[in-house]
Amino acid sequence: MITATLTANSTPKVVGYCFVNSPASRRVRTIAWGAIPVVLTGALVSLDHIPGTDVSLTVPYAAEGPGPTVDTLGEVDGTQVVDVQAPKTYKPSGHLNMTTVSVRTNMTLAQALGRWTLTDDTLVPIDTVIPQNMTDEEVQESNKQAFTQSESAATIAAMDYLHLPVKITVAEVIEDGAASEHLKKDDVITAVDGTEVTEPSEVQDMIKDKSPGDKVKISVTRGDKELSEEIELGENPHDKGKALLGIAMLSQPKDDISVNYNLQDIGGPSAGMMFTLAVIDKLSDEDLTGGTFVAGTGTIQADSKVGPIGGIEHKIAAAHEAGAELFLAPKDNCSAAAGSDHGDMTIAQVENLDDAVAAMKDFAAGKDVKECT
Repeated sequence: MITATLTANSTPKVVGYCFVNSPASRRVRTIAWGAIPVVLTGALVSLDHIPGTDVSLTVPYAAEGPGPTVDTLGEVDGTQVVDVQAPKTYKPSGHLNMTTVSVRTNMTLAQALGRWTLTDDTLVPIDTVIPQNMTDEEVQESNKQAFTQSESAATIAAMDYLHLPVKITVAEVIEDGAASEHLKKDDVITAVDGTEVTEPSEVQDMIKDKSPGDKVKISVTRGDKELSEEIELGENPHDKGKALLGIAMLSQPKDDISVNYNLQDIGGPSAGMMFTLAVIDKLSDEDLTGGTFVAGTGTIQADSKVGPIGGIEHKIAAAHEAGAELFLAPKDNCSAAAGSDHGDMTIAQVENLDDAVAAMKDFAAGKDVKECT
């Protein structure tokens, strides 16, 4: 499972960012306008709060810049980024790099001006990337849901492409939640109120049609046992009046295949497409990249559609700097992508998973690729 160590002041809305949290530099640069003004101005712009109070002096902007790029076919700290276990797996010869945006928050005026004037970072209103009026607990829960949904969608899309069946597993049971005394981690959900389910979204949709206090029958497989649990639904604390089962779910391949995603300190759903491609590459003999260096970004839906993301120009800059030859960009980001500084790196237009696979195969074979314009 993807995990994150992000704070409330560094968490994105789920709008397609994949970013790392980077603390802003505390160095202050000032221009000498006279001894006294320098002292006063320097003190004012470098403080992050009024001395003796809790009143913040940070600016309501975030700085976005290129973040790390990670090969989803490789390892981080000795662990596979995308760990696929199956009777038969393959070792692709190329690179499939996910890209990120570095987001700096809680900046003083001096720090914001420094990022603007001395780097290629862009300043954006903070509420475009960070949810407002949320507690740390709410932010952490939002992160978990976003990561779990992205992870499940990547697995479903990969298994669908490979024509392999999937199952719904319980990834987490919320403490004191409605299901806490009924379901356990790693339970496999097979039906809701007698209706067979195969994707987490199906379970979610059925729960949405109910109200807090309603009872629902969840059928699960636990080890070699078939169980049926009747659960009284709770209320979603973030959406009053809406029912809550109190579990996090994952899609996992059936039979003897397992897929796990291992990455620290990176959040957001925009690595979904690259995760999907990594799973496919490790489970098929196609060698999608053909030995080339491919990078990209884009959310993935269970139906294999690729969604737009934020900070595309910074992700392209990071990929180009890393040496990528081909960049896979969501169709809806193509205008900004084509206008960015990308040297001789080819930027392919991608609307769905089939487009991404076709672009890589064509590029590796020296054929024309449908490029962003």
